[in-house]
Amino acid sequence: MKHKYVFAAVMLLVLMLAEIGLTNLYVRYEKGSQENQSFHVVTSFYPVYVAAKNIIGDCEGVTLENLSEPQTGCMHDYQLTATDMKVLAGADAFVINGGGIESFLSGVAARYPSLSVLDACGRVRLLEDNAHVWMSISDYMIQVQTISDGLCGLDAVHRQVYQDNTRTYLEKLEALRKEQTELAASILPQNIIIFHEAFAYTARDLGLTVTGQMDLDEERQVSAGEVADILAGIREHEAGLVLAEELYGKEMGDMVSAETGIKIVWLDTCVRGTYEADSYLKAMEQNLKLLRDAVIQQ
Repeated sequence: MKHKYVFAAVMLLVLMLAEIGLTNLYVRYEKGSQENQSFHVVTSFYPVYVAAKNIIGDCEGVTLENLSEPQTGCMHDYQLTATDMKVLAGADAFVINGGGIESFLSGVAARYPSLSVLDACGRVRLLEDNAHVWMSISDYMIQVQTISDGLCGLDAVHRQVYQDNTRTYLEKLEALRKEQTELAASILPQNIIIFHEAFAYTARDLGLTVTGQMDLDEERQVSAGEVADILAGIREHEAGLVLAEELYGKEMGDMVSAETGIKIVWLDTCVRGTYEADSYLKAMEQNLKLLRDAVIQQ
């Protein structure tokens, strides 16, 4: 009888140890599965992609893909392709600028109702219906934090990586914003003309007053009346600068400058470029340099 009790105790101990071993093995398996979990992020266009790239970094288990080519520009008239729809079908998160930039969004929502869409403009106060908020360093920083918070909420496995990368990127952006603040303090109040609505944010952040605007793009047909109004506005308001994008505004800018002698500053709207993580920083740094040089020469 005694041997039976000893045998039963030994078997019970063996079963307990086996259960503990299996439990530990399961926990390790689950932990490993989570660490290797794949999370697929898709962005709508260039400036949003660059923001997401800095947040995600080289995070293992997370893939980042941009819906449009880096030279597409703004997406006001963008049409989704069959390839785009396939990309979105495999996405865990779709990061957009918002504010009406992505005019195709209603079609995405209808086709993929369960797709998590992160609106980077969700916490930004727009200038009227102008959603080119990334042209304001301060508003872009809000966008970066908004995207980061959204990804953290959807992908807890990689939350710490997102938060650490976001902190690093925001520190770099803060240094750039400080440069802009110093430039703004050195500029006397003046009236300006803009040839792209994106520069309304640039003007606001620098304390400049926009007294005339003409939005130029590849499909824009400018009438003689509009040109006459711009020339009259420059003279009437004694505008000192025109902020323009060279890609679409070169011909108009040269003509206006020849007619009035006004200084044209060719700026980057940050909707095209390379996929390098610091591309936004470089573009905005160059914009600040061009603006600084233009003000000094006045």
